[in-house]
Amino acid sequence: MRVDKFLKVSRILKRRTVAQEACSAGKVVINGREAKPSKEVKEGDVVEILYASGTLKFKVLEVREYVKKDDAAKMYEIIE
Repeated sequence: MRVDKFLKVSRILKRRTVAQEACSAGKVVINGREAKPSKEVKEGDVVEILYASGTLKFKVLEVREYVKKDDAAKMYEIIE
């Protein structure tokens, strides 16, 4: 699954366009490398999002096309 779609489906970022903009600006890192919006994300990947106020680092636990709001948090595990 594309990283921009994963960030939206998992509800880490609210909209896919916001996720695309973050990737294009170099604020999303997958396994230590900057990620473009089309970068594929898979289970076990470590993703880091750079915010102005800090960073969010998490591990991808599962990748699903559709998920209910209550189950979205089960797709990832926050590391730091």
